[in-house]
Amino acid sequence: MKSLLETRKLTKFFGGLAAVDEVDLVVRESEILGLIGPNGAGKSTFFNLISGFHQVTRGMILFEGRDITDIKAHKIASLGIARAFQGATLFMDLSVFDNVFNGFHGHYQEPTWKAFLHLSSVRKEEREAKERARAIIDFMGLTDYADRNAGNLPHGHQKILGVCIAMATQPKLLLLDEPFTGMHPEETAVMIKVVEKIRHSGITIVIVEHNMEAVMRLCDRIAVLNQGRKIAEGSPEEIAHNPEVIEAYLGLEEEDS
Repeated sequence: MKSLLETRKLTKFFGGLAAVDEVDLVVRESEILGLIGPNGAGKSTFFNLISGFHQVTRGMILFEGRDITDIKAHKIASLGIARAFQGATLFMDLSVFDNVFNGFHGHYQEPTWKAFLHLSSVRKEEREAKERARAIIDFMGLTDYADRNAGNLPHGHQKILGVCIAMATQPKLLLLDEPFTGMHPEETAVMIKVVEKIRHSGITIVIVEHNMEAVMRLCDRIAVLNQGRKIAEGSPEEIAHNPEVIEAYLGLEEEDS
């Protein structure tokens, strides 16, 4: 299977502490890769490096064979990498439709000055964006909620809406940051189906998640970080029986007890 994203010796220091420490990782096209580890393992920092929110200390990030190590976040998004954040960044007073529609604004092709002249090319682009927004809402199962304010949605639907907004960028790679956080079992089951549907549409997915049941069910492969370093990588079954992974999680439980 072809590589879509690759990190080589990816490292990020904050002061004298390596939050991500020489991580080599390959994400293959059309797979779901899980990225797990105890709190403070470096998972969110890894996502921040991939999506351009943090500057890389050293190492390299390749996307479709292109070096994107020092590229800014907005440019990385335009290349086809989207991120749905752990805390969904929604406009709570706007409708579901308007939230998704607004997700297209940073990706318009026509210059801003043309919008003030109401040129036909701008009107055409806006019509197409509205059509795509409705298509995403339908695809993600939120059709019945399209006109409802985001603030009035159940928690699980708000999380799905956050993914809808990320989908508005038409990504090739979707980074999901704890998509199951705070969900009850019924909402988790719905989100699992949503993630599977996205993968089947041809989008590659990397998930950071603490819900191990969901991770084991969804992921083709799993990589494990601990104290910034990758300590294991393999199939869900291999990871579930890996002594170093078990020790990392059991050690966390002992510290918390």
